[in-house]
Amino acid sequence: MPLFRVLLIGAAGVFGSRLAELLARERDVHLILAGRTHSTLEKIADACGCSCEITILDRNSISADNLRDINCHLVIDAAGPFHIDNVQVIEAAITSGIHYIDLADGRIFVQEIVKFDALARSQNIAVITGASSIPALSHAVIDKLSLGWMRYEDIRVGIFPGNRAPRGLSVVESILSYVGKPVRVFRQGQWQNVYGWGLTHRTDVPFVGKRWASVCDTPDQDLLVSRYKPTKSAEFFAGLELSVLHLGLLAMSLPVRWRLIDSLSPLSKPMLWLAQKFLPFGSDNGGMTISLSGIDSNNVPVKVSWALKADVNRGPYVPTLAALVLVRKFRDGSIAFRGASACVGMLKLEDFDSDFEYFGFKISSSKTEQVQT
Repeated sequence: MPLFRVLLIGAAGVFGSRLAELLARERDVHLILAGRTHSTLEKIADACGCSCEITILDRNSISADNLRDINCHLVIDAAGPFHIDNVQVIEAAITSGIHYIDLADGRIFVQEIVKFDALARSQNIAVITGASSIPALSHAVIDKLSLGWMRYEDIRVGIFPGNRAPRGLSVVESILSYVGKPVRVFRQGQWQNVYGWGLTHRTDVPFVGKRWASVCDTPDQDLLVSRYKPTKSAEFFAGLELSVLHLGLLAMSLPVRWRLIDSLSPLSKPMLWLAQKFLPFGSDNGGMTISLSGIDSNNVPVKVSWALKADVNRGPYVPTLAALVLVRKFRDGSIAFRGASACVGMLKLEDFDSDFEYFGFKISSSKTEQVQT
């Protein structure tokens, strides 16, 4: 059986390097690491412990000819940040007839992916965005928890990384792009505008403890509503472990709210530098939570919840697992999808089981019947 050739762009990043490590141990997969610095990619290849190829590529100027020369079956973009005006990798993949996956968390980017649907179908390829914790894993969890439900009422998704988890510039840029700006969310049965990194509150994260939570501008703010049609709310929150960082970012959002400045994005590099200074503090315990309420298949009002804990700095692997699962499906020929779509409804929670076990993640779930009032 010929090897399935996977080109990984952004292989030196926080998530890209971890995905490279996981792909390197997959059977019948030949990994090609791509980035802008050869020496950095060599270190990643050595850490993977396999005979990876290395190629120098700039995702902002990549062409279909580049992909044809590399002769890969699938390209994964793990670089970011993902903006709708920066789609060179998608266009090159479609033109060259190569399947495409990314780990995008940009709300507009994921929402607009459908504009490539007809072109992707014409080339008989798949263009899949958001193959990450959200929306791929979050929707797989919700599909499992709510199988056969008659109605959804409230949906809430939260991600809470440990402070010692490594962070990259693209993640900081993504967060700062919406902090203090209006974010459209579905609350109290209607669409509302709230401030990014607002609605700040304390929440109990199973296995982890109390964490701060603030609203984020993510693809799930739209996809949860369009897929599940909740009657009351569908919200996504995230939180930084250290109060000084979480509440400090909340304070920094005020000049944007008051329109004294347009955005915090120009501060991405100094903010990353500052956050790195706090790495010795806090813990390496991260968590992901999902809760939803509605009417189940027996016409009974219920509330269900699910939680994942990742310790010893295994949390940064979670956003890579959906892409890993998809690579297996493409390699084995078990995915029929063609076109362009967010990664929703393509994966089942069971697809992640072996990887959850490999990393020793703690998983909990519960179901409670609700009293009607």
